[in-house]
This record gives sequence, C-alpha cells and structure tokens, in this order.
Amino acid sequence: MKNAVLSVGAQFPEFAKKAVVSIEKGKEFYDISSEEIKASGKWMVMFWWPKDFTFVCPTEIAEFNSHYQDFADRDAILIGASTDSEFVHLAWRNNHDDLRGLKFPMLADTSKSLADELGILEANEKIAYRATFVVDPQGIVRWTSVYDLSVGRNVKEVLRVLDALQTDELCPCNWQKGEATLTA
Repeated sequence: MKNAVLSVGAQFPEFAKKAVVSIEKGKEFYDISSEEIKASGKWMVMFWWPKDFTFVCPTEIAEFNSHYQDFADRDAILIGASTDSEFVHLAWRNNHDDLRGLKFPMLADTSKSLADELGILEANEKIAYRATFVVDPQGIVRWTSVYDLSVGRNVKEVLRVLDALQTDELCPCNWQKGEATLTA
C-alpha cells in the first residue's frame, strides 16, 4: 500500500463523525462536521494517534490538552482523532487520569474513511499514523506532519507553525511569535 498523505494546498475532506466531548452521563457524544468547523470561521488543528489504551498516545493527548487554551487564543479548533470507536474513546477517558478532563473532542473514525482520505492509514493494522493537520478557515491544509507510530510529536512546534501561518508573512527558521518576520 502506498500512502498519499493529503498535503499543503489541498482542501481538507468533508466529514461528519461522532466524537467524545465529555464523561458526564448523557453528554458524552457529539456529532462534529467539517461544515460546522468551516462555519465557525476558525482554524482547525486535527491531530491523530494510532490506538487508544496505548503508551505514547496519552502523553501527546495530555500535552495537547495542556495547551488547549493556547490553540483557542489563536482562534483554532483543536480536535483529536483515531480510528477507534466513540465507545472506546469514552472508556479510555474514564479509565485514564490524564484524559478525564479533556477540553477538545476525540473524533471516532471507525469507518477509517477520513484517515484513508488523509492518506494516514498504516498498511498492516489499518490504524492512523501520528499525523497533524493545520487547516485554515477556508478549509485549506496549510501544514501537515506525519510521525512513525513509535514517536510522539512536539505540541509547541504545532503552535509555532500555527503562529507563523497566521502572520501570513515570511517567517525564518526557528521563528517564534513576537519576533520580526522577513519582508519580501
């Protein structure tokens, strides 16, 4: 199987999926769609992990959660996703101390259709790679990052790239928010 990861400049696929948004009885699930996100006029940061109930994944999810407000301050909707079901997501949140208080939805791509359209399905197990997509308010992919299954990502780098993209200017290597950009 040859992956063709959706890349910069492409339209992010349309989707409508179940997501876990709470562990409160009766308020656990929410239907989230690309249409709703586009209508918000905000950026979207969607990050994927391979499997629930694993070891590297909760470290990343907890780190994204600790920076939830940083994404919100940048008018970005943060969404976590995997190919596990919403029921597995809920069970994991209920059973893992670091996941109980998540502030962002855990999208369930049980059909694997969105992961497939994004080109991030691992060939043997058909689980998602550790992928991150930064999508602008018009639904255009502006940054893509894909990691091997065994390596966790750097959430501060995702924020740095989001900051740089939002300047709509030329940003040099290692640029940080608040630093001068380059003029053309």
